[in-house]
Order: sequence, then C-alpha cells, then structure tokens
Amino acid sequence: MKHTLTLLFAALLLTVSTAAPAQILKAGKSAPSGSVVYSLPVTSITFQVDAVREDFIAGPYAAYAKKYMGSEAKTSNEVNYYLKSIKLVPYLEADPTVRYAVNLKGKSADFMTLCSQGLVVASDSYTGKEELWRFPSLAGNDRFAGKDAGDNLSTATTTLYKTVKTAKGYERVAVSQSQVVEKSAEKKAAETAATIFKLRNMRMAIVTGDTDATYSGEAMAAAIEELLRMEEEYMSLFYGTTVESVQTMNFDVVPRSDRKEQKYVAFRLSETEGLLPESDLSGRPIVLDLELDDLAAGGSDGRGDGIFYRVPRTATARVMDGANMLLQTRIPIYQLGETLVFPIK
Repeated sequence: MKHTLTLLFAALLLTVSTAAPAQILKAGKSAPSGSVVYSLPVTSITFQVDAVREDFIAGPYAAYAKKYMGSEAKTSNEVNYYLKSIKLVPYLEADPTVRYAVNLKGKSADFMTLCSQGLVVASDSYTGKEELWRFPSLAGNDRFAGKDAGDNLSTATTTLYKTVKTAKGYERVAVSQSQVVEKSAEKKAAETAATIFKLRNMRMAIVTGDTDATYSGEAMAAAIEELLRMEEEYMSLFYGTTVESVQTMNFDVVPRSDRKEQKYVAFRLSETEGLLPESDLSGRPIVLDLELDDLAAGGSDGRGDGIFYRVPRTATARVMDGANMLLQTRIPIYQLGETLVFPIK
C-alpha cells in the first residue's frame, strides 16, 4: 500500500501542479465543467461460507431393530447442518456516500491510470454472480430399494372348507389351498437379520481358517471387504443411512464509521434450515468483531486545498460463534481510517 501511495503522490505532482483543488460534491450537485469526478475507497468484507447438510433417512425396518438386532434405531428422518469452512475476503469498492471533483486542466492521463490501483476510484462497477441451486433434489430417491436379503413374495397356505355328499349325508371337508402373497415388513426384517448374522459367521470362518476353501493375502482381504460391504447394506435397512451435501453461500458486511462498537452479525446458522441472512432470527448469529488499532498521532480533518485521499485503519477481525472463535485475521478498513488532503502547491 505504501508503494502505491508513493506512485499516486508522484503522479499527482506531475498532473495537478496547475490543477484546481479537489472539492466535495454534495447530493444533487453537478460537477464543475472539465472536472474528473472520483470516489474514495471503502472496504467491504465478504464471507464465503460452506455448511454441510446431513440428511438422515431412517431404515424401513427400524421398528424391528431392537427385536432382531438387539439395539434401538432411529425411526424418523432428520436434517442437520454444521459449518464446514469460512473464508473472509476484504474487497475495495467506491464509497457511495460522497464524491469528489478535481479539474486537471487536460492533464488526466496519469491520474486515470492510477484509478485502477484502488486508492482513487473513478467509477462504480458491479460484477454479476451466477445463481446456483442449493441442493440437488432428494425427492423420489429410494435408497433402500433392492437391498433386502430375500425376495418380496412368500407362499401362504389357506384352509378352506367345502360341503361333500357322502353315504352319511352332507359333510364339511377341509381343503388346503396355496397362494402367493407379499411378505410382511417384519418377515422381511427377520430374513435380513438372519442374513446379517450369516455374513458375520462367514467372515469369522474366513479369518480363523474354519472353511473348506483356503484364503490368503489379497484374496482374504477382498473376501472380507465384500462381506463387510454386504453387511453394511443390510444394516442400513435397520439403522438407516446418511446423505451429505454442501451448501455454499456468500454474505457481505460493510463496516460503518458511525458505529462506536464495531460488531456485526455476518450471517446466521440454523441446525435445520442451514445458512441464513442476518435478518432471519431463526438461526444463531455468527458475529464479526473488529478490534481497531490505535490511530497514529497527527492527521487531518479532511479539509483543505489539494487532492483528497484515504488512509485505512487496520483491524483485527474475529469471527465468533458464541464464545467459540472460528477465524481471526488482520485487515485494513478504509472507511474507518482518515481522509487526508495531499497539497498540490
């Protein structure tokens, strides 16, 4: 920054030695003829935040986990969010609250070149941001389809009675009839539990060598890995599965010089709704706390004949989640610094 200021001062000496002093343009006032209008920089702080969304999907046999597997399982779906990462990025932009005008009397080339350095901003600009969906749709995904240990149908035997004429008269005779019916959820849960225990016994037999086949080296590792994979699939039918996705959002904070206490709610986080703007009170606040360095002795009130420029004030920025500090860094903040005048005579 010091190097840039040196370049700026040198260029201004060359370009405005015969120029008129800069003047503040009030709202609604037009710039004098032949003047270049510029703004001083302000610092805006962008928070690039990633939050992880965990969707827990309960297993279809969760209600039978205690009976067949020996432990309780969650029976309802749940959504939970937690912070994954926060990145703090300070940006420079034109101060929209005040403009300045200076007449360079035709010598504007060097002055306009230094506008790109960010210390003097000649015009406002805006860069559009692409709109993205927060999450891919999770609707309609049956994550447990095809994971049952057995088939979906069973044979049920029903006893019917019919009346038959005999020598003794009419008698009721029992007749058995078989038909294919859909298995109940509990029956399928019992079959799945039996398969899980069978897989565990097979794995134990391979590890202890209690099998007709001989496994060693990579073959043993591959066999055990496949048995574990199958067991995890069947276990998910009882204990459910968790799907993770990432929510990415940006939040902006522009520190204000008229505030005595430099604390701002950057954004909010809800465990069920995710990342929220500062205005949504349903989430807990994530706070930006700015601790300003002491000002150097001297300075100016920003009035006088010359070119107005701004020296930033450095602050220690802390991002707090309650008493937990998530991030700390030092950044310069222009609007909390001093507006000075560079003499042109």
